[in-house]
Amino acid sequence: MAIDKIWVVAEAFEVKTITSSLELLTKARELAGTVEAFTWGGDTASYAAELGSFGATKVHTAGDLGGALPGGPVAAAMAAQMEADGAPDAVLIPATYDGRDIAGRLSAKLDRPVLTNVVDLSSDPDGLVSHHAAFGGAQIVKARFGAGGKPGIFVVRAKSFAAEPSGGAEPEVVNVAVPDLGSAAGAVIKQRHVEEHTGPKLDEAAIVVSGGRGLGDKDKYAMIEELAKLLKAAPGASRAIVDAGWVPYSYQVGQTGKTVKPTVYIACGISGATQHMVGMKGAKNIVAINK
Repeated sequence: MAIDKIWVVAEAFEVKTITSSLELLTKARELAGTVEAFTWGGDTASYAAELGSFGATKVHTAGDLGGALPGGPVAAAMAAQMEADGAPDAVLIPATYDGRDIAGRLSAKLDRPVLTNVVDLSSDPDGLVSHHAAFGGAQIVKARFGAGGKPGIFVVRAKSFAAEPSGGAEPEVVNVAVPDLGSAAGAVIKQRHVEEHTGPKLDEAAIVVSGGRGLGDKDKYAMIEELAKLLKAAPGASRAIVDAGWVPYSYQVGQTGKTVKPTVYIACGISGATQHMVGMKGAKNIVAINK
């Protein structure tokens, strides 16, 4: 079955599309004849050209949400647009906090299931096939939606694909009205906290140096940060020392933390380092340093 149209949820921050959404646009171009983006915010026009350069021919936008949490309004706007103009064959959603919220609410609106923790997508004569990491990435299992009904809703992990521009033209931007949600739209964002950091972002770094409980105490983590700085790498951490309060959660690497795909990964003092590093799709050099 040919895949005619795919929508990609394009999440943006500070007038720039997040890398995960650009990765999904890149993959969608490979799978479908038409790729469209669905986004929100009052500044969509400022990054619409970027979405077009990654293959989106049309950008649907729910506009300024007035500080509301995106999940409810965006899912409702998507469902209303599908009811009016027809649903795409699939919706690809990045596995961010807002993305997962949108996926769950869209599933409820459309009465359609969701396939999550997707690490790859392929197609065959019967449609899209999703690939999922199981047992910490030691096994890959495949799934598909049953025949009949659309769209298929897929929540895809970061770093599953490379983000590559196609040189596409600037897309058409279509404003989509958000239906009245009543009390469901009562939750609003009062404040955002963005942690300051130097050097590459953990989930985008080519080199990652992670520390674990085997370092001995909180003060020893400074060695990890110093080594990361010397290597122009990003510092990471195991769940154990995040839970212990040595470093913020934003440093955590693994199934319950950030997905990384470095060229070099150095794990220092991490118990069960092999299991910790399972699922690092694409890492070319992995070094475990323990006592």
